[in-house]
Amino acid sequence: MNYTHLEHIFVALMIQLMLLPFVSAKVSGSIAIALLLGREIAQHEYKLGIQRGWEWGETLPVGMFEGVWRGWTLDSALDVILPALACIMAATILHALGKK
Repeated sequence: MNYTHLEHIFVALMIQLMLLPFVSAKVSGSIAIALLLGREIAQHEYKLGIQRGWEWGETLPVGMFEGVWRGWTLDSALDVILPALACIMAATILHALGKK
């Protein structure tokens, strides 16, 4: 676990808590994780494009879902999994306390 994992957990929990007045803890946690997952997939697409000689201003030479299934490392997987676990724990605690 490194510092970026803690940052991702913090960001996910802040997004979840900021959305609580509008939706339930489960929904707000899902939104937070969807944002982090989308960010990781976009990073994989850019890394694949750079490996293939892509430069800014050109069309990205990456298939439609290639960033979803290529380029994952333990570090990038933990960038999504750890915040997901934190949001699940927060939603469970809030549910147990009787909040949304």
